[in-house]
Amino acid sequence: MTGKPVRVVLVDDQTLVRQGLRSLLSLTPEVEVVGEAADGRQALSLLEQHQVDVLLLDLRPGRDGFSIMQALRDRGTELPVLVLTAFDDERIFVQALQAGARGYMLKDVTLDQLVSGVRCLAMGGTILQPAVTERLLRAAVERPEIVEGFERPDPLSRRELDVLRLAAAGSSNREIAQGLHLAEGTVKNHMSSVMLKLGVRSRTRAVLRALERGMLSA
Repeated sequence: MTGKPVRVVLVDDQTLVRQGLRSLLSLTPEVEVVGEAADGRQALSLLEQHQVDVLLLDLRPGRDGFSIMQALRDRGTELPVLVLTAFDDERIFVQALQAGARGYMLKDVTLDQLVSGVRCLAMGGTILQPAVTERLLRAAVERPEIVEGFERPDPLSRRELDVLRLAAAGSSNREIAQGLHLAEGTVKNHMSSVMLKLGVRSRTRAVLRALERGMLSA
């Protein structure tokens, strides 16, 4: 990677976890941790003090991770939020995305996957672990009440639209990756996010849904 590292603030109420994440991220020159917080008050204070590219946020039911995202929305702040949590539940996935999270990863990810996710958000993308996306799509069919009313606060991102337009033109993931100078895995992540946002389970249906809504117009 060339250029400046992605500036990150870590938010996790467990000191050992924060220290571990900071130590891991210090192993790569691609990410710079500019601050860490144990709660929402500390997090919002840090965000006022530092120029931050991505907020890396733990999320637990009943804790103030959601209030942090709500505060950012109330302020009109478009800081990308990557949820990194051990909490594995479809309802929380949906609530996090509704609250404005642009990424959702479980704490079993590797360092490379985490760094890739941070970079993706910093560049305006969206990242969801394939396992998370698969569970959400399955829940949409098997337990529709979980995702009833689900609507992302943002439309498709510019990069997601780029990917979808090329998919509509018949390009494969490899061809899209080459055309947009992205990794093929990144293209797959974008397409998974597109399908989730549009509430469909295949790229063909995603293209059709986008065409129906006039989303692919120039």
